Amino acid sequence: MAPPPARVFAELVPVPPTPAPTPAPAGRGSPPAPPGREVHVSGSAELSAGPDRARVSLRLGSRKGAAGAARSSVSRRLEYIAQSARQRGVPEENMTVTEDFSRVENTYQMEAEVCIIFSDFGKMQNVCNLLTEKLGTSVTISPPHFYHTPEAVDTLRRQVCVAAVGNTRRKAQEVCRLFGQSLGKPLLIREEETKEWGGHIDSQLPNSSDSLTLQERIQNATAYASCRVFAVFEIKGKENRRNKLL
Repeated sequence: MAPPPARVFAELVPVPPTPAPTPAPAGRGSPPAPPGREVHVSGSAELSAGPDRARVSLRLGSRKGAAGAARSSVSRRLEYIAQSARQRGVPEENMTVTEDFSRVENTYQMEAEVCIIFSDFGKMQNVCNLLTEKLGTSVTISPPHFYHTPEAVDTLRRQVCVAAVGNTRRKAQEVCRLFGQSLGKPLLIREEETKEWGGHIDSQLPNSSDSLTLQERIQNATAYASCRVFAVFEIKGKENRRNKLL
């Protein structure tokens, strides 16, 4: 997404009279501008970042007359799910299994839930498609829940701040060119406003209805951030004609 146009204003601070400058040696160009000449600029940027994680929950169960049969039925499918995920590069620590065993009337009921966290959405689709094909209706696969890790959110915040400073510096250079001056070092850079919206931090709550497509879910979980900064830059002096031509 292209950053919005930055609001720009410039003020050339008046400088009190000073003694006549010493003539510059031949070939050295114009003397530096007197201290106190500044350009004040504000600028902004807006960036977005798609989710970097997805959580998929798989539920399965069995009700049998014998306790061992109920456990065995669920255990075989749990092992197949874990093996399929490992073979496709999912780390063991990204899989969590919860089991519940109970007595229902004259039968035994075994239920289990597997939560798998994916950082590669292509692998996620491959695993889900395989399990749907091989296990059919004996397993219920929930739609993926997309979210951002705290590290991804921090990265977006840093990037939008750096982009805002870069836009502000470019606008300051434009202002200096209008006055035939060259831009110097920054004297002040102040963050004035930051905003964040959209996206989902790591949460157990679903982020959309079951009817949405995969791409719609990713779009719903996309995070946005904007930043506006104010900066004061030193004005070095008249712009070097030779550099301008280059």
